[in-house]
Amino acid sequence: MTAVPQVPPAGRPDPSAPGRPDPSAPGRSGSLAHRRSSGRLWRTPEQSPTGVARLLPRTVAARVRTLTAVAAVLLVALLAIAWWAIANAREGVRVIGHDAGPQVVATGDLYSRLTDMDAQLANALLIGDAAGGGRDQALARYDENRRKAGDALLKATKLADERTEDNTARDVLDALGRYERLAGQALLLDRQSPHASGPPSQRVIDLYRQASDLMKLDLLPKAYNLTLDNGTLVRHTYEDKRSAVRTGRTWVLVTGTALLAVLAGLQLFLARRFRRLLNVPLAAATLGTLLLVVAGAAMLSGQASHLRKAKQEGFDSILALSRTRAISNSAAADETRFLLDPGRADAYEQVYLSKSQTVLYLKAGNLTEYNAAVQKNLSFEPGRAPFLGFLGTEANRPTESDERRAQLVDALNKVLKNYQKVQANDRQMRNLVHSRKRAEAVAARGTSAADFTEYDRSLLALAGIHQKAFDEAVKDGDDGTRGWYTVLPIAGAAIALLVLVGVRPRLAEYRWSK
Repeated sequence: MTAVPQVPPAGRPDPSAPGRPDPSAPGRSGSLAHRRSSGRLWRTPEQSPTGVARLLPRTVAARVRTLTAVAAVLLVALLAIAWWAIANAREGVRVIGHDAGPQVVATGDLYSRLTDMDAQLANALLIGDAAGGGRDQALARYDENRRKAGDALLKATKLADERTEDNTARDVLDALGRYERLAGQALLLDRQSPHASGPPSQRVIDLYRQASDLMKLDLLPKAYNLTLDNGTLVRHTYEDKRSAVRTGRTWVLVTGTALLAVLAGLQLFLARRFRRLLNVPLAAATLGTLLLVVAGAAMLSGQASHLRKAKQEGFDSILALSRTRAISNSAAADETRFLLDPGRADAYEQVYLSKSQTVLYLKAGNLTEYNAAVQKNLSFEPGRAPFLGFLGTEANRPTESDERRAQLVDALNKVLKNYQKVQANDRQMRNLVHSRKRAEAVAARGTSAADFTEYDRSLLALAGIHQKAFDEAVKDGDDGTRGWYTVLPIAGAAIALLVLVGVRPRLAEYRWSK
């Protein structure tokens, strides 16, 4: 018997026929087209992204716009940070170089002039009417110091921008007037009772004590307050503004690097999607950004360096050497007072030792030991001086320029050599007094005065080197930011325009192709 195959009824598909996918088969319902009950084909819709993926752009145009917007935000941030850092740099240079800094220098000079005024008054009273004793020279220096002290006070008053500073300057002027009245009375009374070189009458000594006490207890502290207030302002301004400049430089580099990365990513994305080897406007924008970031970071680094040089290599040394001169003048006056007022001789000797150790500190229990220690070798290597005090700080102060370091070492060695002469003269004078040769000690003051003048000039020469460094740093700071308030907006507008020119045709091309 022959088997006859069964044919399915018409209209019904053969379930065993190959090539007919089963819509109900596992794994096919979400990806394959199948028929509705009406018999029409339909495709299951793709699932929408969830979570963070929903925030990401899904089309090419959206991605291009997003990268462009990120680049614009980073560009604005870069310009804002650079602007802020430049503003801080300019403010630092203004305060240190043109406002509080010069005021501190002026008040420091005022302090030095006041101490020398008192020293020359003591010299004039001690010399008396002795022929060739130098009374006229002492009075001439007294008048010169009084005039220059008035000029320094006037300058400090003009620079004062706070009511407290202005009031302090007025108090100094009032105290100076009272001192001059007492000094004038002492000089007039001394002329009315002529005497040879040596202590004047007791009435003159009493008037001088009043004038000297007024100088030490009232006038000099007020003058120093002017210096202290503005010195504190300079220090705080330097610390705040230099820190801000360095922080700004760091953020310029960070923001600039991020902007460069976004621009490079946009360039690569456009090249891949639109099959263009190079987008010239976008490449120009990237190059312009690179130049702006490098130039801005270099400029801010330079501004931080200029602020440091102006403060540490200029201002600090100028102020310290001004204090050194003032203390040295006051110590020289104590030498004269030691001869002028025997009743306070022990006190003046102890004060002289204290002031001398402030200028150049060497360990010593008394003035004799100190004089002997000073006469030993004071040679030093920069940064490793064997002595302390103001001169020790100056010897250890760091300096970047080798040429300036050599100049400072030579100038400071000259100061030390002259200081040794001053201390040797002091030892000789006290030995004569202790040997009951007071007249000879008074007569030797002429040679001592000449040596002290040479020492003072060497201090001025040393301060002049630092003044030059200060002026150069301030000028470099002023020049360093010049034009940047114009460069930043122009550069920002140019970069933004180049980015738009590079992106817009690609977006238009994408819309046309769609």
